[in-house]
Amino acid sequence: MSVTDRGSALVEPRLDPRGVRFSAAVTTVVLALVLLSGSGLLVLAQAVVFAVGAFAGMRFAPYGVVYRHLIAPRLGPPAEREDAAPVRFSQTVGLVFTVVAAAGYLSGLTVLGVVATAAALAAAFLNAAFGFCLGCEMYGLLARLRGTAAQS
Repeated sequence: MSVTDRGSALVEPRLDPRGVRFSAAVTTVVLALVLLSGSGLLVLAQAVVFAVGAFAGMRFAPYGVVYRHLIAPRLGPPAEREDAAPVRFSQTVGLVFTVVAAAGYLSGLTVLGVVATAAALAAAFLNAAFGFCLGCEMYGLLARLRGTAAQS
């Protein structure tokens, strides 16, 4: 997979939605472990995973790399693909929540850590279990709002 040039902007390749759900499932497990353990370091590690996807691109996202190399070869090709931009935005949202959670846990504000982790966990679970990407929906809503504002 390579980044393609569409006009002047570089665009990431479209994603296999099964890989996105796999990543959400792994994230769900990690965040559940954070809630059980109260580990600021574990949620910080998850923040790093989100940061890689958000800033380096989805093709470098650690859980996506695992999916592409270990799981996808055992499956048939995906029936469809999805744009990377909304998923990348959701990685950024997850990054914000996990950084807040890590700050909470590591500074002794455990309630802040628990609330931020629980919010991120709920979003990851929705994607893993039902294919509903809350961050992707936020991306679409913001795009519509920008489009409406641009037309005014």
